[in-house]
Amino acid sequence: MPLFGAHMSIAGGLHLAFQRIQEVQGDTLQIFTRNQRQWRSPPLSTEEIQKFQQYRRQMHPMPVAAHDSYLTNLAAPPGELLDKSMLSFAGELQRLEALQIPFLITHPGSHLGQGREAGLKRYVRNLDQAISAAAVSQVTILIETTAGQGTNLGSSFEEIAYILENSRYSHMLGVCLDTCHIFAAGYDFRSRKAYEATFSAFDKIVGLQQLKFIHLNDSRRPLGSRVDRHQHIGAGHIGLAGFQLLVNDPRFQTHPMVLETPKGQTLLEDRKNLDTLRSLHADSPATFQQKRLLASRAASGNASM
Repeated sequence: MPLFGAHMSIAGGLHLAFQRIQEVQGDTLQIFTRNQRQWRSPPLSTEEIQKFQQYRRQMHPMPVAAHDSYLTNLAAPPGELLDKSMLSFAGELQRLEALQIPFLITHPGSHLGQGREAGLKRYVRNLDQAISAAAVSQVTILIETTAGQGTNLGSSFEEIAYILENSRYSHMLGVCLDTCHIFAAGYDFRSRKAYEATFSAFDKIVGLQQLKFIHLNDSRRPLGSRVDRHQHIGAGHIGLAGFQLLVNDPRFQTHPMVLETPKGQTLLEDRKNLDTLRSLHADSPATFQQKRLLASRAASGNASM
């Protein structure tokens, strides 16, 4: 069975994310390492690093990833936004190396009206410069698939492949696939035929060996909407069938898969969504009617990430 988990808050301290993922019985953790709505962040203290490692050892061998700040745009043209993005991204890589977090998940940024080709070229060039400036060697950068909203890059497998193939640091790169994002971008996987076509295309264009992490989010918007709105598992336009195909794919049985679905402070929604995902696996004794009930219960939240 895949390693199911969720993105967790770091409120009160980085180490508390491990307590939260344990509360929902998750097997994989994703976090922000700092306030993702601010450019500047204080340097990590020795105490913060030690606490994080102490709690992590208790959860070993749980896979851990960090998500880059949504403010970062390495595809921006020269100017203040790009300067801030370069410093932020290099700093994030250094934070991950200090915390010994192996994966940094990042969006490819936005071309801001200057065209996809120009944006991709800028992104690769600036990504390489930021990696060089960070001088890290133990972090793998996972380029996340996007919905293609506005001028965002990364909504096609070809764009993801371009980044991997043209970076000087391709050995440090991989892919994080987001189910809501690829669905919104027009890649269907709700039937066996559609699923096989989509992942065959991914393998041919990008390579399944590049896929290291998966975000499990249903979509509040229909196929090809190019709008990124996450929904509870089975309660959106993807539905249970698509997730059932994914979580039972023998190629992904050891992959970390995390939720980024709406939730409150009690984490009840995470528990329900994780129960739904586990019930969809072939090893689960749950009936299909029980699976539908779990998905219905998970849909009780209304917020969107």
